Amino acid sequence: MTTHLRIRTIALALTAALALPLAAAAEPACATYGAGVSIEQPTPLAALAAAPEDWAGKTVRVEGEVREVCAMAGCWLAIAAGDGDAPLRVKVEDGVIVFPLSARGQHAAAQGEVKVTDMSREQYAAWVAHLAVERGETFDPATVGDGPYRRVEVQATGAELCPAAE
Repeated sequence: MTTHLRIRTIALALTAALALPLAAAAEPACATYGAGVSIEQPTPLAALAAAPEDWAGKTVRVEGEVREVCAMAGCWLAIAAGDGDAPLRVKVEDGVIVFPLSARGQHAAAQGEVKVTDMSREQYAAWVAHLAVERGETFDPATVGDGPYRRVEVQATGAELCPAAE
């Protein structure tokens, strides 16, 4: 191998080696939690909201922007598909998966079973009171309303959080 060819080979190798970190920096790193997400096709959050009983017991993939994170234990996320959409709660087993508070504003994909829980007014009020305590807010039972009282959430076994697109 001639000296000129060796120099050219070394130059190409160095160029490739320097380009790898730049290519990696261009793609934001996503973090995987629990078992991750293996289902390819997401179930639209609007479909779950419109007919949750049709999805109860089924394993789905849901995606959206993280609007809220459990401040007490990182055991749930509230995600929404758009600005005016009601968020869906993604709950994980306490202590097994812990979402960071910094997840707020990130894009989340989660996989798990849809759980629909019908409640009495008292059960629902207790649950809403618990959420208020987690947020550090006061709770007025008069705000509960007339029902029906239902909680719809995804009991997730895994999730992926990615930085929001700029």
